[in-house]
Amino acid sequence: MPLPDPIVLPQKDPPMPMPKPDLTLYLAAPRGFCAGVDRAIRIVELAIEKWGAPVYVRHEIVHNKFVVDALRAKGAVFVEELDDCPVDRPVIFSAHGVPKSVPAAAEARAMIAVDATCPLVTKVHNEAQRHSDAGLQMVMIGHAGHPETIGTMGQLPEGEVLLVETAADVAKLVVRDPAKLAYITQTTLSVDDTAGIVAALQTQFPAIIGPHKEDICYATTNRQAAVKAIAGKIDALLVIGAPNSSNSKRLVEVGRTAGCGYAQLVQRATDIDWRALEGIRAVGVTAGASAPEVLVNEVIDAFRTRFDTSVELVETAQEHVEFKVPRILREAV
Repeated sequence: MPLPDPIVLPQKDPPMPMPKPDLTLYLAAPRGFCAGVDRAIRIVELAIEKWGAPVYVRHEIVHNKFVVDALRAKGAVFVEELDDCPVDRPVIFSAHGVPKSVPAAAEARAMIAVDATCPLVTKVHNEAQRHSDAGLQMVMIGHAGHPETIGTMGQLPEGEVLLVETAADVAKLVVRDPAKLAYITQTTLSVDDTAGIVAALQTQFPAIIGPHKEDICYATTNRQAAVKAIAGKIDALLVIGAPNSSNSKRLVEVGRTAGCGYAQLVQRATDIDWRALEGIRAVGVTAGASAPEVLVNEVIDAFRTRFDTSVELVETAQEHVEFKVPRILREAV
């Protein structure tokens, strides 16, 4: 008996994929690593190459978890105090700088110490010392508790550097002699906010002396200018950086002040709040000076999975700054 013909069911067309909404990413430039961060990371890598692992680093070499974790995997050990370092292993001081007492203690313990302080931070240290030698009391514009502020204030004896964080703080200052004052600043501040504080200092203390050249570093200034350049084009701004990164947090503030309705600090793509971006068609992306470009690319790829994304570069400056590594490591280059 012949078998019946098989029943052939009509084939259904596969469901059409939902079209992705259009979105334009405005990519700020400059962004990401600055010369001081490049140098600091290279110092740790060269130290491991020269002396082998482990190499100790006092405080995070730069404020970025991705970078710190990568260096930890290569053999860097991050500690907060010099007492946590064995005397027979090299110790590196972070890019933010340290008080004078730290290298002095390392020398007293006969430790191999490598200073990864950004040269632009060292410039501020030298400036403070020069003014102090001339008999001037210092006023520092900075953020209390930030490693750079602690390191800079620690270049001089206690009481010789007075800290102000806002223009309102200026009115509360009690100085030794209003005619013998100078001011310095943290290198990663908001350019606009700092200008307001400087104006308040100059009003209250007309004889106060400022830095010969702006203390806020070129990288901070350039990244803030790039955010301002894209602010008028975007509905939202994403700043890639760490929550303890001063320059990254300032970029968020600059974006909000420049008119961005929404500005978010993210460490990487997994931190993006996609619900907050619903209906948005233009997003700005930048990165703080300690955030690597691989994390920028990760964020761009995350947008491409959800949106029909076009990327436009908005470049406001080009950077060609390089800093040499310390002499003790140059033979390892």
